[in-house]
Amino acid sequence: MNPRRRTFLKAGAVAVAGFGAFPFVPRTRARIAGGMAGPDAGLGHRFRDGGFPEPSATESTNVLVVGGGIAGLATGRELDRLGRRDWKLLELENELGGNASSGRNAVSEFPWGAHYVPLPGPEAPEVTTLFEELGVIVGRDPRGLPVYREEYLCHDPQERLFVDGRWQEGIVPHFGIGARERLRIEAFLARMGELRSARGNDGKPLFAVPADRSSRDPAWLALDREGFVSPELRWYVDYCCRDDFGAASDRVAAWAGLHYFAARRGSAANAPGHAVVTWPAGNGWIAGRLRGGAGERCVPRTAAFRVTETDGGAEVWAWHAGAARTVRHRARHVVLAVPQFVAARMLGPDGAAGGRASGVYSPWMVANVTLRSMPPGRGAPPAWDNVLRESRSLGYVMATHQSLDAVPRATVLTYYQPLDEGLPAESRRVASGRGWESWRDQILADLGPSHPGIADLVERIDVRVWGHGMICPVPGWLWDGRRGALAKPRGRVHFAHSDLGGMSLFEEACVQGVRAARDVVARWEGKIDA
Repeated sequence: MNPRRRTFLKAGAVAVAGFGAFPFVPRTRARIAGGMAGPDAGLGHRFRDGGFPEPSATESTNVLVVGGGIAGLATGRELDRLGRRDWKLLELENELGGNASSGRNAVSEFPWGAHYVPLPGPEAPEVTTLFEELGVIVGRDPRGLPVYREEYLCHDPQERLFVDGRWQEGIVPHFGIGARERLRIEAFLARMGELRSARGNDGKPLFAVPADRSSRDPAWLALDREGFVSPELRWYVDYCCRDDFGAASDRVAAWAGLHYFAARRGSAANAPGHAVVTWPAGNGWIAGRLRGGAGERCVPRTAAFRVTETDGGAEVWAWHAGAARTVRHRARHVVLAVPQFVAARMLGPDGAAGGRASGVYSPWMVANVTLRSMPPGRGAPPAWDNVLRESRSLGYVMATHQSLDAVPRATVLTYYQPLDEGLPAESRRVASGRGWESWRDQILADLGPSHPGIADLVERIDVRVWGHGMICPVPGWLWDGRRGALAKPRGRVHFAHSDLGGMSLFEEACVQGVRAARDVVARWEGKIDA
């Protein structure tokens, strides 16, 4: 069935009150500890502005991976699986993981970014294999369905929504809405269920994860609208798009908007298909396991700033902050597992060719709020994902939700806010000028209505701003041909990052890393002419 070609769910974001009036006294604010977290700003600015010295040493390896996010770590792991263990990974930050990084305090581990993975579907066998190796999948039932380790499956209750002064179970609004809006929401969800099982004229699923394994049926690639107009539905769709893409539905390509709802086909012997796996550290748990397998081959606090092709491979100049020197790294193959705008800068004057620096990246603010105990709330009990209807934030996830401790105790709430009120560049500029106290006051004001008295329970608030948190699938990015061209190697310089998959999803990063590693080995073995 051909969809109607109009604009997908054209709706502005929900209008909300500003954060101007803070209902707590200065003494309460002054008691709360915390600060700004994040990468080494000085090292990052030096990469941006240049000025590194010439190399004073030379090192050689067969494969050099630049970038320690999930894509880079997955590249290294796949090289190991293919028997090619002579590789090294350079990472700008002190901790690896990229937007799957995490932290820890006396109360709990907690995520600084991505915090769950949906059950992988049949189009992502690379993720299934990884989960089997990490012990996330522990076996198969007689039907061949994967059995997931129970403590990694998100416990109930999974989600709740604060709306009209109380918490409801689930995040699809059902408090205070009329019969007509309820029918519209039900119709939308039913339609998404149909699309989830539909296939294009090439026999492939209309929407899949990773996106490149979706149907290329042109009638669907040209998709522009599914006509649902309920205000509550608009809020729900905006929430989902902001959650995955960092932008409301009016800024996201129609195809990507439907992909969010219709691409997941995971299955398990011991969980429903919509289940997710999660950990107190979020996807930092996965990054930590991959980092552990890499050992000393990972070199943190290292800014790769120049990449050139050579007769026998490629050369990378990198500033090693710990040793305070520039090292010339020579390799047979280099994998740039970094965002494309970063790769463009590394590649020099012609690095932006083909639109490598043209992607739109959404900024985010993430805060970890440590409390002596969970504050009271009206309605449904605390869940893993706690969403605020009348808020510019997405609410928070509870880092201690997976704990089996039944006694109320201290907890950490990981609070997420896509900075999408203006254009990304302007939002980054505004965010960079805000101090910790401003973020602290905003967060407490935002959580106050759903948790009266929460400020008295807060011990500390740690804040991180992600200036380029994730690729945003704006119209044209997914299917205009740029991504495929940018993913192709330049000689022996390869590329692997979730932005090449079109969306900032764990599965995209994992698959991109595996693809790059396999391509390196194929060229190494002469199966592909480099």
